[in-house]
Amino acid sequence: MTPPHGAGPAGTNPWVRPYVLTGGRTRTRQRLHVHTLVSVPHYDPGYADLLPPEARSLYDRAHTAVQSIAELSAHCSVSLGVTRVLLGDMAARDRLVVNPEAYTSPYDPRLLERVIDGLHQLAR
Repeated sequence: MTPPHGAGPAGTNPWVRPYVLTGGRTRTRQRLHVHTLVSVPHYDPGYADLLPPEARSLYDRAHTAVQSIAELSAHCSVSLGVTRVLLGDMAARDRLVVNPEAYTSPYDPRLLERVIDGLHQLAR
């Protein structure tokens, strides 16, 4: 049985179980929320070459720009739980930076409030 085309980033295998990718771990030392922002300010190609495909795609993507855990998970087609563990491992090795939790939305809060109000009106 062959994996479906386009199931994940180049080189990843969608049939590999998540516990294999994380060594059975489901938690990290740091609290990494879906909105936690991470980045790789000092990219190391030698380190990247040693990573498994899923971790490498996350590492490479985090190097392009500051991104949230959820964004990296979605763009790299890696489950959120696996993404947290793999990024937590990289953070523990000082390979990526976990940015402070001062998360600000790029969206205007007044616009979001109007959208929520509109949805409440539609629900009535």
